[in-house]
Amino acid sequence: MTDKSSIAADPSWLPHRIDVPTRTVEFIRVGRDELSAQGFLADRSGEGDAKALVSWDEVTAMRPESGKLHFIFHTAFCRSTLLARALDAPGVSVGLNEPGIIVSMYNAGEAARPLIAPLLALLARPHAPGEAVFVKPTNHSNMLMPSLLQARPDARAILMSNALPVFLRSVARKGLMGRRWGRQLFLEMQGYAGMDFGMDARESFAMSDLQAAGLAWFLAQRWFALHLGGQVQGVAGDRMRVLDGDRFDAERETTIASVLDFAGVDAPDGLVGQLATGDVFSQHSKLGGSFKEKAAEEEDAKLVEEIEQVEKWVGIIAGQTGLPIPLKQTLF
Repeated sequence: MTDKSSIAADPSWLPHRIDVPTRTVEFIRVGRDELSAQGFLADRSGEGDAKALVSWDEVTAMRPESGKLHFIFHTAFCRSTLLARALDAPGVSVGLNEPGIIVSMYNAGEAARPLIAPLLALLARPHAPGEAVFVKPTNHSNMLMPSLLQARPDARAILMSNALPVFLRSVARKGLMGRRWGRQLFLEMQGYAGMDFGMDARESFAMSDLQAAGLAWFLAQRWFALHLGGQVQGVAGDRMRVLDGDRFDAERETTIASVLDFAGVDAPDGLVGQLATGDVFSQHSKLGGSFKEKAAEEEDAKLVEEIEQVEKWVGIIAGQTGLPIPLKQTLF
């Protein structure tokens, strides 16, 4: 069995999953050179000695040498995974791409609240002195934004999004499961960041898949806006900046430099240029291989028309609330 003090001292031991019935936290071992690999950390699994169980009391008693921790929150399909991977600069910064422990906090609910700060302290352990850690949670954990930011008052947050048509095209490209995901996301967002759209249950049920996904995107924009406006207790809006995913792709070097500067991370001369031209930009961040090989073909005319109609419909709703969408970029 791995010694608990060794787990606390070694940042390669990542908290991975909370088990409420047994009051334990599962840790998996992921080496520094593996952190920027394709895919999500939540999908990793330790094997043999690469996995350990630690009781909640032991986790809260840990006093790790924590470092700088920042967040990349997002609305999905906006290159947030790419940004997290692009920030991989040993000794300077590292991106943790959807670590399983964040979604596990969400799934555990109130039972996990006392664990949030101790677990974030473990995620913040640097692999080298001064190295900053950027955590990119799944968008399904956005409900935890206030709790995460309150637990780390020194943390900054990048709020990533994009235009509605880009989001809807990504949903549609994933076929039936993507459209189902869009409906589920709408239900999820209504649960913690909802508003009255003036539709009864029958009208809500009658929405098309892309209409539901469009409202989910709008609610995510609104949720970010509430944080930026200081309307969420305990979270100051000046700790956050908005980044458009397409703008990031068009201005990679400026984006990376701005993220590091906003987070107070000093980058050696020439590093930003190296990161902005790294191999991660020629690979599919989630699936691996050439990005061009994974790119979807042209949408048919009917899908284009449907997306345009949904964009107009959501725009009318947003206009009635006074919220300009998408949120204006503020990072640079």
